[in-house]
Amino acid sequence: MNESNKKVALITGGGSGLGKAMATKFAANGIITLIVGRNEDKLKQSMQEIGENCHAMVCDVTNLAEIPDFVKGIVERFGRIDILVNNAGINQKKDFTEVTDEEFQNVMMTNLSSVFTLSREVVKQMLKQGSGSIINISSMAAQYGIPKVIAYSASKTAIEGLTRAMAVELSPQGIRVNAIAPGFIFSEMTAKALDSDPARKAKVFGRTPMGRMGNPEDIGEAAYFLASEAGKYITGVVLPVDGGNSIGF
Repeated sequence: MNESNKKVALITGGGSGLGKAMATKFAANGIITLIVGRNEDKLKQSMQEIGENCHAMVCDVTNLAEIPDFVKGIVERFGRIDILVNNAGINQKKDFTEVTDEEFQNVMMTNLSSVFTLSREVVKQMLKQGSGSIINISSMAAQYGIPKVIAYSASKTAIEGLTRAMAVELSPQGIRVNAIAPGFIFSEMTAKALDSDPARKAKVFGRTPMGRMGNPEDIGEAAYFLASEAGKYITGVVLPVDGGNSIGF
Protein backbone atom coordinates (compact mmCIF):
# COMPACT_ATOMS: atom_id res chain seq x y z
CA MET A 1 0.00 0.00 0.00
CA ASN A 2 1.27 3.46 -0.86
CA GLU A 3 1.93 5.21 2.42
CA SER A 4 3.27 8.42 0.92
CA ASN A 5 -0.13 10.14 1.01
CA LYS A 6 -0.89 9.14 4.58
CA LYS A 7 -0.56 11.55 7.47
CA VAL A 8 2.03 10.79 10.15
CA ALA A 9 1.22 11.21 13.86
CA LEU A 10 3.61 11.05 16.81
CA ILE A 11 2.12 10.21 20.23
CA THR A 12 4.27 10.24 23.36
CA GLY A 13 3.28 7.85 26.12
CA GLY A 14 1.51 5.94 23.36
CA GLY A 15 1.94 2.47 24.81
CA SER A 16 -0.86 2.59 27.36
CA GLY A 17 -3.84 4.49 28.71
CA LEU A 18 -4.95 7.66 26.94
CA GLY A 19 -1.98 7.55 24.54
CA LYS A 20 -2.90 4.07 23.37
CA ALA A 21 -6.56 5.05 22.97
CA MET A 22 -5.57 8.02 20.79
CA ALA A 23 -3.15 5.88 18.77
CA THR A 24 -5.86 3.28 18.19
CA LYS A 25 -8.26 5.93 16.84
CA PHE A 26 -5.63 7.55 14.61
CA ALA A 27 -4.36 4.26 13.16
CA ALA A 28 -7.90 3.03 12.48
CA ASN A 29 -8.44 6.16 10.39
CA GLY A 30 -5.45 5.57 8.13
CA ILE A 31 -2.90 7.73 9.91
CA ILE A 32 0.61 6.31 10.27
CA THR A 33 0.85 6.43 14.05
CA LEU A 34 4.16 6.34 15.90
CA ILE A 35 3.81 5.43 19.55
CA VAL A 36 6.71 6.64 21.67
CA GLY A 37 7.71 5.50 25.14
CA ARG A 38 10.45 4.07 27.31
CA ASN A 39 9.23 0.49 27.69
CA GLU A 40 9.97 -1.43 24.49
CA ASP A 41 8.00 -4.53 25.49
CA LYS A 42 4.89 -2.51 26.32
CA LEU A 43 5.19 -0.55 23.07
CA LYS A 44 5.55 -3.69 20.96
CA GLN A 45 2.56 -5.28 22.70
CA SER A 46 0.44 -2.18 22.02
CA MET A 47 1.67 -2.00 18.43
CA GLN A 48 0.50 -5.57 17.82
CA GLU A 49 -2.88 -4.82 19.39
CA ILE A 50 -3.37 -1.63 17.38
CA GLY A 51 -2.22 -3.36 14.21
CA GLU A 52 -1.95 -1.71 10.83
CA ASN A 53 -0.46 1.81 10.59
CA CYS A 54 1.15 1.62 14.05
CA HIS A 55 4.91 1.75 14.68
CA ALA A 56 6.67 1.61 18.06
CA MET A 57 9.62 3.89 18.79
CA VAL A 58 11.64 3.83 22.00
CA CYS A 59 12.67 7.24 23.34
CA ASP A 60 12.97 8.75 26.80
CA VAL A 61 11.57 12.24 26.20
CA THR A 62 13.19 13.51 29.39
CA ASN A 63 16.59 13.08 27.72
CA LEU A 64 16.30 16.44 25.98
CA ALA A 65 19.66 16.19 24.19
CA GLU A 66 18.46 13.16 22.22
CA ILE A 67 15.24 14.72 20.93
CA PRO A 68 16.61 16.59 17.86
CA ASP A 69 18.19 13.43 16.44
CA PHE A 70 15.10 11.40 17.33
CA VAL A 71 12.87 13.78 15.34
CA LYS A 72 15.36 13.89 12.48
CA GLY A 73 15.28 10.10 12.31
CA ILE A 74 11.48 10.08 12.09
CA VAL A 75 11.48 12.59 9.25
CA GLU A 76 14.13 10.60 7.38
CA ARG A 77 12.12 7.42 7.73
CA PHE A 78 8.55 8.65 7.27
CA GLY A 79 9.06 11.88 5.32
CA ARG A 80 6.93 14.16 7.47
CA ILE A 81 5.17 14.74 10.80
CA ASP A 82 1.61 16.02 10.56
CA ILE A 83 0.35 15.52 14.11
CA LEU A 84 2.12 15.65 17.46
CA VAL A 85 0.33 14.55 20.65
CA ASN A 86 2.28 15.44 23.80
CA ASN A 87 0.71 12.89 26.11
CA ALA A 88 3.60 11.50 28.20
CA GLY A 89 3.28 12.60 31.79
CA ILE A 90 3.87 11.60 35.38
CA ASN A 91 2.11 12.45 38.62
CA GLN A 92 3.11 12.34 42.26
CA LYS A 93 0.78 12.48 45.23
CA LYS A 94 2.49 13.99 48.25
CA ASP A 95 1.92 16.66 50.90
CA PHE A 96 3.14 20.07 49.72
CA THR A 97 5.85 20.43 52.37
CA GLU A 98 7.19 16.93 51.70
CA VAL A 99 7.91 17.47 48.00
CA THR A 100 11.67 17.77 47.38
CA ASP A 101 13.27 20.06 44.80
CA GLU A 102 14.32 16.99 42.86
CA GLU A 103 10.81 15.53 42.81
CA PHE A 104 9.32 18.85 41.68
CA GLN A 105 11.89 19.22 38.88
CA ASN A 106 11.38 15.60 37.82
CA VAL A 107 7.66 16.17 37.22
CA MET A 108 8.30 19.49 35.47
CA MET A 109 10.93 17.85 33.25
CA THR A 110 8.60 15.09 32.05
CA ASN A 111 5.37 17.10 31.84
CA LEU A 112 6.66 20.46 30.60
CA SER A 113 10.30 20.70 29.51
CA SER A 114 10.11 17.62 27.28
CA VAL A 115 6.89 18.94 25.72
CA PHE A 116 8.62 22.21 24.84
CA THR A 117 11.72 20.55 23.38
CA LEU A 118 9.86 17.92 21.37
CA SER A 119 7.38 20.50 20.08
CA ARG A 120 10.19 22.87 19.07
CA GLU A 121 11.93 20.17 17.01
CA VAL A 122 8.72 18.91 15.42
CA VAL A 123 7.61 22.47 14.59
CA LYS A 124 10.83 22.97 12.59
CA GLN A 125 9.59 20.18 10.29
CA MET A 126 5.96 21.36 10.29
CA LEU A 127 7.10 24.84 9.19
CA LYS A 128 8.76 23.27 6.15
CA GLN A 129 5.48 21.51 5.36
CA GLY A 130 3.42 24.64 6.03
CA SER A 131 0.97 22.63 8.10
CA GLY A 132 0.60 20.65 11.29
CA SER A 133 -1.52 19.99 14.35
CA ILE A 134 -0.18 19.78 17.92
CA ILE A 135 -2.28 18.50 20.79
CA ASN A 136 -1.11 18.91 24.37
CA ILE A 137 -2.68 17.02 27.27
CA SER A 138 -3.72 19.14 30.23
CA SER A 139 -5.73 18.08 33.28
CA MET A 140 -8.47 19.02 35.71
CA ALA A 141 -5.52 20.04 37.92
CA ALA A 142 -5.17 23.09 35.67
CA GLN A 143 -8.89 23.91 35.88
CA TYR A 144 -9.14 24.06 39.67
CA GLY A 145 -6.98 23.36 42.72
CA ILE A 146 -6.37 19.75 43.73
CA PRO A 147 -4.44 19.03 46.92
CA LYS A 148 -1.27 16.94 47.12
CA VAL A 149 -0.31 17.24 43.42
CA ILE A 150 1.58 20.54 43.44
CA ALA A 151 4.18 19.78 40.74
CA TYR A 152 1.60 18.15 38.49
CA SER A 153 -0.75 21.14 38.89
CA ALA A 154 2.06 23.57 38.08
CA SER A 155 3.12 21.59 35.01
CA LYS A 156 -0.39 21.23 33.58
CA THR A 157 -1.26 24.89 34.15
CA ALA A 158 1.95 25.75 32.31
CA ILE A 159 0.90 23.44 29.46
CA GLU A 160 -2.23 25.53 28.93
CA GLY A 161 -0.19 28.75 28.74
CA LEU A 162 2.24 27.06 26.39
CA THR A 163 -0.67 25.93 24.20
CA ARG A 164 -2.07 29.45 23.82
CA ALA A 165 1.33 31.08 23.21
CA MET A 166 2.29 28.47 20.61
CA ALA A 167 -1.09 28.79 18.90
CA VAL A 168 -0.76 32.55 18.48
CA GLU A 169 2.77 32.31 17.16
CA LEU A 170 2.40 29.26 14.92
CA SER A 171 -1.16 29.40 13.56
CA PRO A 172 -0.33 32.09 10.98
CA GLN A 173 2.08 29.54 9.53
CA GLY A 174 -0.46 26.76 9.27
CA ILE A 175 0.23 24.97 12.56
CA ARG A 176 -2.71 24.60 14.91
CA VAL A 177 -2.06 24.03 18.61
CA ASN A 178 -4.74 22.85 21.04
CA ALA A 179 -5.03 21.02 24.34
CA ILE A 180 -7.37 18.46 25.85
CA ALA A 181 -8.13 18.53 29.58
CA PRO A 182 -9.35 15.05 30.50
CA GLY A 183 -11.64 14.67 33.49
CA PHE A 184 -11.71 11.45 35.46
CA ILE A 185 -11.14 8.73 32.88
CA PHE A 186 -11.55 5.05 33.67
CA SER A 187 -8.43 2.93 33.98
CA GLU A 188 -7.47 0.17 36.36
CA MET A 189 -5.20 2.65 38.09
CA THR A 190 -7.83 5.39 38.61
CA ALA A 191 -10.52 2.88 39.59
CA LYS A 192 -8.21 1.37 42.21
CA ALA A 193 -7.15 4.78 43.51
CA LEU A 194 -10.74 5.95 43.91
CA ASP A 195 -12.00 2.67 45.37
CA SER A 196 -9.32 2.93 48.08
CA ASP A 197 -10.40 6.51 48.90
CA PRO A 198 -14.23 6.60 49.23
CA ALA A 199 -14.30 10.28 50.20
CA ARG A 200 -12.36 11.29 47.08
CA LYS A 201 -14.53 9.01 44.95
CA ALA A 202 -17.71 10.62 46.30
CA LYS A 203 -16.24 14.06 45.58
CA VAL A 204 -15.30 13.14 41.99
CA PHE A 205 -18.74 11.81 41.12
CA GLY A 206 -20.51 14.49 43.15
CA ARG A 207 -19.07 17.26 41.01
CA THR A 208 -19.33 15.42 37.67
CA PRO A 209 -22.79 16.22 36.24
CA MET A 210 -22.77 13.13 34.04
CA GLY A 211 -22.22 11.06 37.16
CA ARG A 212 -19.68 8.64 35.75
CA MET A 213 -16.09 8.36 34.60
CA GLY A 214 -15.16 8.75 30.96
CA ASN A 215 -13.46 6.11 28.82
CA PRO A 216 -10.03 6.41 27.20
CA GLU A 217 -11.83 6.25 23.84
CA ASP A 218 -13.50 9.58 24.65
CA ILE A 219 -10.06 11.21 24.64
CA GLY A 220 -9.19 9.37 21.40
CA GLU A 221 -12.29 10.81 19.71
CA ALA A 222 -11.50 14.35 20.92
CA ALA A 223 -7.88 14.15 19.77
CA TYR A 224 -8.88 12.84 16.35
CA PHE A 225 -11.45 15.61 15.97
CA LEU A 226 -8.92 18.33 16.85
CA ALA A 227 -6.29 16.86 14.51
CA SER A 228 -8.68 16.27 11.60
CA GLU A 229 -10.19 18.52 8.94
CA ALA A 230 -13.26 18.84 11.17
CA GLY A 231 -11.17 20.98 13.51
CA LYS A 232 -9.40 23.04 10.86
CA TYR A 233 -10.58 26.41 12.24
CA ILE A 234 -9.85 25.56 15.87
CA THR A 235 -6.62 26.68 17.53
CA GLY A 236 -5.51 27.71 21.00
CA VAL A 237 -8.38 26.00 22.83
CA VAL A 238 -8.29 23.81 25.91
CA LEU A 239 -11.08 21.29 25.44
CA PRO A 240 -12.34 19.70 28.65
CA VAL A 241 -13.48 16.10 28.05
CA ASP A 242 -14.78 15.61 31.54
CA GLY A 243 -18.51 14.89 31.75
CA GLY A 244 -18.94 18.46 33.02
CA ASN A 245 -16.54 18.02 35.94
CA SER A 246 -14.79 21.36 35.39
CA ILE A 247 -18.09 23.25 35.64
CA GLY A 248 -19.66 20.95 38.24
CA PHE A 249 -21.21 22.31 41.44
